[in-house]
Amino acid sequence: MNETVRYGIIGSGMMGTEHMRNIAAVPGGTVVAYADPHERSRGFGRLTVPDATAYEDARALLGDDRVDAVVVATPNHTHRAVMEDVFASGKHVLCEKPLCTTVDDARWVAERAAAYDAVFWCGMEYRYMRPVARLIDEVHGGAIGTLTMLSIREHRYPFLTKVADWNRFARNTGGTLVEKCCHFFDLMRLITRSEAVRVYASGGQDVNHLDERYDGEAPDILDNAFVVVDFESGARALLDLCMFAEASRNQEEIAATGDLGKAESFIPSSDFVLGRRRGGADRRPSVHTEKIAVDPVALAAGFHHGATFFEHQAFLDAIHARGPVAVTAEDGLRAVEIGAAAERSVVTGLPVAIESLR
Repeated sequence: MNETVRYGIIGSGMMGTEHMRNIAAVPGGTVVAYADPHERSRGFGRLTVPDATAYEDARALLGDDRVDAVVVATPNHTHRAVMEDVFASGKHVLCEKPLCTTVDDARWVAERAAAYDAVFWCGMEYRYMRPVARLIDEVHGGAIGTLTMLSIREHRYPFLTKVADWNRFARNTGGTLVEKCCHFFDLMRLITRSEAVRVYASGGQDVNHLDERYDGEAPDILDNAFVVVDFESGARALLDLCMFAEASRNQEEIAATGDLGKAESFIPSSDFVLGRRRGGADRRPSVHTEKIAVDPVALAAGFHHGATFFEHQAFLDAIHARGPVAVTAEDGLRAVEIGAAAERSVVTGLPVAIESLR
């Protein structure tokens, strides 16, 4: 393969165009084509990469011999069908989260990705937010001792409007705890270096989209939840999600606490805090706060605190065999499993064993 990887983007809506901007900013990548069945979305593609070829059908893009790698950024419920065609193409692929909307479909993709000859990467860009990456490094390096508790808070704005309003219904998204929160369940697995065994969740739709109707049908997506996840290691993790909390200083706050200390990261303030229970010469607790710098080019290219830029750097390294496939389809499947268990727990009011989904 040439040093420059030529991309095709399948789905040129908001996330697809974010990938376009980041590929343009990362040395070694260029977008040569994009596909979307909706004219409005193709218009976003034309504005972002005016020299690229526009296709209505993803199959036509996959048949373009110029395309070395594809990014799948289509609505969640289409991923399984799109991946059938991608696997037949043999091209490298980065598939946006969630891998699929159901555990069965995600397992289908993961099984085929495991035997796929090209690179398969599941898009989990939150791993690549610089303050979050620093927290992961410190926890894995032993800075807080044995990790016991992990807390992730996302207090943010409501779901945005998408083409045909597909994200207003759980049948299309997998449910909020799959669609939005698979990122955080992926982080939980990564930070704890363990697998989930049990999920408890309480949530509801209490504020957002209550007065909206689409062909007479009311949206059914959660807008707030607490999710507790027990891990094989003995660690437990909490997700605190609120999607009517745009009046917040930070959108994401992560705290990892062990027997020796606590590490925290904050987005978008980009603060990292490391506290040690007995850190000073007099053995009293100490707290160190640091501002984590992020490349302004990366910040300008997307809405995820520069993370998509760094994700594409790592994806290119994997394509050129300079680095590992850091986020596999199996990782995507495990995140969907936790999200699906959480959605079931909200409905039943009962804890859900991950094993019961397999």
